[in-house]
Amino acid sequence: MNEKDLLTIVAKSADSKRAEDIIALNMKGISLIADYFLICHGNSDRQVQAIAREIKDKAQEHEIEVKRLEGFDEARWILIDLGDVVAHVFHYEERGYYNLERLWGDAPIEDLTSVLTNDL
Repeated sequence: MNEKDLLTIVAKSADSKRAEDIIALNMKGISLIADYFLICHGNSDRQVQAIAREIKDKAQEHEIEVKRLEGFDEARWILIDLGDVVAHVFHYEERGYYNLERLWGDAPIEDLTSVLTNDL
């Protein structure tokens, strides 16, 4: 599975739990951490956890190793490291504070329109 396929799985998983403002930053050549950062948010602790759980579960269904999952209990900023893709699932109130989109402003935004209009 390539990094684009993994990004698709992660984006669709987040979307299936009604994550809001889903964006993907193309980190190739910018960061050694991952090829893509997926950033989204939920409006409650439970929704943030549901989004993260769905991403983790779908990754495991596709035999993708979850290298790290941090912040699940607090549900303010959950980081899911899947190797080529790192998902950042924020609580609405925290997303604006950390503003990863601005921090990594030199990273191009990947178009997810076609990904989020098709079924998993």
